[in-house]
Amino acid sequence: MRFTKRSIMSCLVVAVLSVTVGCGKKSGEEKSAGTTGTGAAAAAVETEKPVAEIQAKAETMTVDNLKATALKYKEAILAKQVDIEKLTAQIKEIPIAEALGEKAKTLKADLATLETSLKALKDRFQVYYDALKTKGGDVTGLAL
Repeated sequence: MRFTKRSIMSCLVVAVLSVTVGCGKKSGEEKSAGTTGTGAAAAAVETEKPVAEIQAKAETMTVDNLKATALKYKEAILAKQVDIEKLTAQIKEIPIAEALGEKAKTLKADLATLETSLKALKDRFQVYYDALKTKGGDVTGLAL
């Protein structure tokens, strides 16, 4: 009887943990998306590839492809900026007494991660933007 109760409890614990831990976004999916929470626009942007590799790719792209890619990066950058603004507002709302607490530290770490990701997006956007200008493409609507 004791063994049966323990087995049932173990199965329940495993099931609950599987549901709570298993439903999140996998780290591999997050890396391939390049950003979090920006949907389809994020799927085409890459923040993991080195800038030199992006530059080599941009040199071989057509003007239309360069503009389309730059637009996707612009959309991802704008979405990331909105996320940063929301997080900054949350940090400002934290009372001074709790400014050194765990919640504040977590929010500040998340903000630093978002800012790093934003910089990576802007660097790669600039590569496509410069390549588009070099090839004589229309850069209207691409200003950040």
